[in-house]
Amino acid sequence: MGNPLRITDTTFRDGHQSTIATRLKTEDMLPIAPEMNKVGFHSMEVWGGATFDVCVRFLQEDPWERLRTLKKLMPDTPLQMLLRGQNLVGYRNYPDDVVKEFIHEAASSGIDIFRIFDALNDERNLEVSIKTVKECGKHAQATICYSLTERRMGGEVFTLDYYVQKAKKLQEMGADSLCIKDMAGLISPYDAYELVSTLKRVLDIPVQLHTHYTSGMASMSCLKASEAGVDVIDCALAPLALRSAQPAVEPILAALHGTERDPGLELDQIFKLGQYMEEMMQKYKDFLNTTRVAVIDTNVLKHQIPGGMITNLVAQLKEAKALDRLPEVYEEIPRTRKDMGYPPLVTPTSQIVGVQAVLNVLFGRYKVITQQVKDYFYGLYGRPPAPVNPEVQKLALKGYPRGEEPIDCRAADVLEPEMEKARGATKGIAKDRGDVLIYALYPQVGLDFLKKKYGVER
Repeated sequence: MGNPLRITDTTFRDGHQSTIATRLKTEDMLPIAPEMNKVGFHSMEVWGGATFDVCVRFLQEDPWERLRTLKKLMPDTPLQMLLRGQNLVGYRNYPDDVVKEFIHEAASSGIDIFRIFDALNDERNLEVSIKTVKECGKHAQATICYSLTERRMGGEVFTLDYYVQKAKKLQEMGADSLCIKDMAGLISPYDAYELVSTLKRVLDIPVQLHTHYTSGMASMSCLKASEAGVDVIDCALAPLALRSAQPAVEPILAALHGTERDPGLELDQIFKLGQYMEEMMQKYKDFLNTTRVAVIDTNVLKHQIPGGMITNLVAQLKEAKALDRLPEVYEEIPRTRKDMGYPPLVTPTSQIVGVQAVLNVLFGRYKVITQQVKDYFYGLYGRPPAPVNPEVQKLALKGYPRGEEPIDCRAADVLEPEMEKARGATKGIAKDRGDVLIYALYPQVGLDFLKKKYGVER
């Protein structure tokens, strides 16, 4: 039978998050969910990331109800979510009581596999999440954000040894599997081979590769990872693949057909599902990025900035009527990132670094410092991969309300519990724990959503 490569399908989460701004509605997932359930995917990523926020903020859908509905329609396929560690599905570190209750609610609503990452690769920010997922009897997939400072793996920070040591720590913490999360599509085929083959030698748990097609290397990297023995890779149905999403599943299946890594999935069934998505996607085509002819962004090979981050930079510069200064921002981002200890560029650190880089270009370096950057230098996001610039840190923390001396403990240790306050603030509106959590994650937007959901007067 060989050693079949397993496939996680991302169509219902990262596929549409990366291609149509997370706008896929539940009503358009329902017709094919039972058919997706029949394919035999290792898992389906259907939740987490930006889907929770977009449901509440833009679609006026209850994200918990989406999850419960999909679970009923896909009972035989493990459902997976992306969880930002202490950030959950928000943009700051939440206290432990919010993290624990969120995970319990997600587990009881249908999530089987929790892919947990931290934007700084600070494993301390995964401790409570991993422990709580295990208490719920679910699968804890610990994640390392893949990042570079050079063209290839190596340099002063993101070396092979860096990733190996992180992986070993996460296995010791109780991870059931490990995911390499390459959010910007930067992993090259031969680096993928070297990293996966090394991790397979030193770990006892399965290894999964999540990459994006942004640079055009993703399918090649998945193929080399397959040769290196990776257990699972992430793919999407073709209409929601490529661009800045995952590789398309169809050519991967065709390439591996008849080999020992043949996933054994029925290609004809997947073609039918792709055809449905192709027809249904016509109503979402306005969300597709049509500003360029190429479906890949070759510039990412040079500047290493994820697509979503570029969109934010452009919007910020447009608002300041300074779009012509985008090349200067591209040059400033590596400097700002170095000052901040080389955080991987993924939510929320991509936004934190990007916004500060724009301000540095518009007003002079660190003449204006955002609140998030001050919180970052204080330690509220965790410990970055490399030491920060002490002079910039001192400048950022001048007059900082919590104190001018940064913390080095686990970030959540300085946070007060919030669930009781959230229950109090939603008393008379929230009907269950899921409602309270919507408020706890996004107080203003969440409260507006709950009032609309239950027809409560403002």
